[in-house]
Amino acid sequence: MTNPNAGTAGTFAIGGEIEVSRLGFGTLHMAGAGSWGEPEDRAEALRVLRRLPELGVNFIDTADSYGPDISERLIREALHPYPGMLVTTKAGSARPGRDEWVPLGRPEYLIQQAHKSLRNLGVERIDLWQLHRIDPKVPADEQYDAIKTLIDTGIVRQAGLSEAKVADIEAASRFFKVATVQNLYNLVDRTYEDVLEYCAARNIGFIPWFPLASGELAKPGSILDAIARKHGATPGQVALAWLLKRSPVVLPIPGTSKVRHLEENVAAAGILLSDEDFDSLSEAGRAIFVQRQHED
Repeated sequence: MTNPNAGTAGTFAIGGEIEVSRLGFGTLHMAGAGSWGEPEDRAEALRVLRRLPELGVNFIDTADSYGPDISERLIREALHPYPGMLVTTKAGSARPGRDEWVPLGRPEYLIQQAHKSLRNLGVERIDLWQLHRIDPKVPADEQYDAIKTLIDTGIVRQAGLSEAKVADIEAASRFFKVATVQNLYNLVDRTYEDVLEYCAARNIGFIPWFPLASGELAKPGSILDAIARKHGATPGQVALAWLLKRSPVVLPIPGTSKVRHLEENVAAAGILLSDEDFDSLSEAGRAIFVQRQHED
């Protein structure tokens, strides 16, 4: 694709209100190795972010824990005041050290972190804020009530959950309208298939993180490799195209710290898989997923 554009993948209205291109961008890799500290190449990280609107990407996912704080601050430096863009952030996962991610859902902490994200991003309201993890050490209702408080006080417009089960979504929905769910999901990891189906039936945005995972399915001679060759694409691009075809509520957020890789990912928006290719990939991916479940 000569001029890739994320808008080719179509749009989705988050919470029925905020329309974004379905192919977004995740900023986990904007910070240093392990999402800790400053990026190795700060100038390139800023170039990646500034390239996003030129490629039609207007949905950016970040979190207070990326860096921590580094990703949010880079986004502000590169893109503030975000014309026509939705920058969503998360809280609820503390970073006591490199490679450490600890759920922390105390209500006062969640509210404190949302206010800090306002300052980091330079905004008066976060249009989409997500609970990064449901903390098992804190009553879930207290965490959901804190989110309701953020909405009621105008700090947050729409809210969502991450790594949530159907029962979690139903419980949270008693406190606020769940606009999005961000779970691990890709061609070869279908753990949350039921959550995706639940979201699709209720028009809840489903944001798959780690969307490019394909592993052994991308080996030379595999069905993914064959379909990629047919489209003149990479296996990663076809894996993204599969996600986009999987359901209109799916909003993939592939991330990278390189402009070249960003452009390659966005080009996936222009790949239209046939029903036959989609079904073949679905079957092959599910077979690997089932095999891994048995091995575990």
